Amino acid sequence: MNFAFSDEQEQLREAVRRFMDTKSPESEVRRLMDTTEGYDPAVWAQMAQELGLQSLHLPESCGGQGFTFVELGIVLEEMGRVLLCAPYFSTVCLAANAIMNAGTSAQQQALLPGIASGETIAALAFTEPNGRWDASGITMEAKGSGDAWTLSGTKMFVIDGHTAATIVVAARQAGTSGEDGIGFFVVDGDAPGLTRAPLATMDQTRKQARLDFDGVQATPLGEPGQGWAALSKTLDQAAVCLANEMVGGAQRVLDMSVEYAKVRVQFGRPIGSFQAIKHKCADMLLEVESSKSAAYYAAWAAAEDNEELPVVASLAKAYCSDAYFHAAAENIQIHGGIGFTWEHPAHLYFKRAKSSEILLGDATYHRELLAQRIGI
Repeated sequence: MNFAFSDEQEQLREAVRRFMDTKSPESEVRRLMDTTEGYDPAVWAQMAQELGLQSLHLPESCGGQGFTFVELGIVLEEMGRVLLCAPYFSTVCLAANAIMNAGTSAQQQALLPGIASGETIAALAFTEPNGRWDASGITMEAKGSGDAWTLSGTKMFVIDGHTAATIVVAARQAGTSGEDGIGFFVVDGDAPGLTRAPLATMDQTRKQARLDFDGVQATPLGEPGQGWAALSKTLDQAAVCLANEMVGGAQRVLDMSVEYAKVRVQFGRPIGSFQAIKHKCADMLLEVESSKSAAYYAAWAAAEDNEELPVVASLAKAYCSDAYFHAAAENIQIHGGIGFTWEHPAHLYFKRAKSSEILLGDATYHRELLAQRIGI
């Protein structure tokens, strides 16, 4: 592994950062938070047409650019830095990866070009009211055979599920349990029998929805009943993506803290000169830099489809979750009274850090999963 980014990768970072700083300032984040859709269609189109972000790591045969998870991680880090409000994580990191992991070549060529061009917003529905992230948490029943299947049940916390035109659903065949009988199914967002309701969540920068399926017609993605391996890999890849996104947010709150410590004067001195603040900033720096190492290595493992991916994905998700949440909390403490106000952006990062910590399983869940995967 090369532990340094190439010149081309750094140029990608600079281009994406300029775009994000222009299109996702704090004022725009606050505006989009209050909308039901949670994103700006014009910016979404620019992301696809001018920067090609939606097509970045998709196969060239399906309209993509053929880059890797390393480049995708760079983009996500810059998005996390500005709390971009857009259906990027749901479409590219969840749904598109699920299609690539489970779909046939014909299905990929049918579904991925729309994602690559920015025309299709997609979502992955796998979490249910039980809140579990493992195979036993999937209880939605799929009935049928061949290409004719119906789905019944409820999916919860579906990121951008209320605006997605294409929904990839994880369900299981009747009479199966555990990892057996699980498969992916593709459903149209406006399919008869599908009811979608936005959820009121703590972190409104990432929209979620409840989806109720009542005999909804669905098309199997890949081979029905043999989807757990693809779903497990998709969740590992998503954990890597989320870890890189969290790194961007953690670096941003560290920068905010250090800058404030330099300019805020108390007792005639910048507060950064006090030992307590120095220690807080130093601890944050250590954790942020360590989280970068974990996230970047995990991105490399995903890019290489390395056998270490399941292990390093859980390691990165666990460490980055703790580091981001701690940095976001310390950022509020360093800012003092102003850090608790609605007008200051510190609470936006704190809420994103908490929601990202829980998404795909919290640090405790992934440490247990890591122990199982290495045989402890």
